[in-house]
Amino acid sequence: AVAKIATGRKNLQTYGEKMFTESTPLDPRSPYSASKTASDMIVMAYGETYKFPFNITRCSNNYGPYHFPEKLIPLIIKNILAGKKLPVYGKGDNVRDWLYVMDHCKGIDMVISNAKAHEIYNIGGFNEEQNINIVKLTIDTIARIMKEEPKYQAVLSTDLANINYDLITYVQDRLGHDARYGATRCVVKSYAMLMTA
Repeated sequence: AVAKIATGRKNLQTYGEKMFTESTPLDPRSPYSASKTASDMIVMAYGETYKFPFNITRCSNNYGPYHFPEKLIPLIIKNILAGKKLPVYGKGDNVRDWLYVMDHCKGIDMVISNAKAHEIYNIGGFNEEQNINIVKLTIDTIARIMKEEPKYQAVLSTDLANINYDLITYVQDRLGHDARYGATRCVVKSYAMLMTA
């Protein structure tokens, strides 16, 4: 039988736009974040009704190997390699905190191993950045890798000279978009190396 459960989520959009702690009331602003809030409520209600021990983890955006290809970093790298435009929603000024997936796993393991029942934990990466800066960093990183390691140029469908900020195209935000994109310097290099290998 299961002794306790821990639930995790992909970002902290459920809190709204203000600073928060684990005790901050949830304030979802989209159907997506409301569904995550609902999952917390179901777990807490189940725990209260059936006296079932649980812990809830709420994390910032994860990044790392095997990230979904439609997310910002993998999409940008794929498009750079193909010589396609790089879509940036709105003005690219959305800021997100990013947490490396293995750090998230360690955080969940610590909660499972050490937490008292019915506690909630926020797990963050302390790495906030605007999306446009991540896109530019990705362009710069790919261009640098291609120059330093010419063997990787074999995967390019465009000329190395075409890898620049001219690839950026600003697109209208999707209706109901909750801005779940972003990343860090180490993930850009990791993805670039994986996708060009």
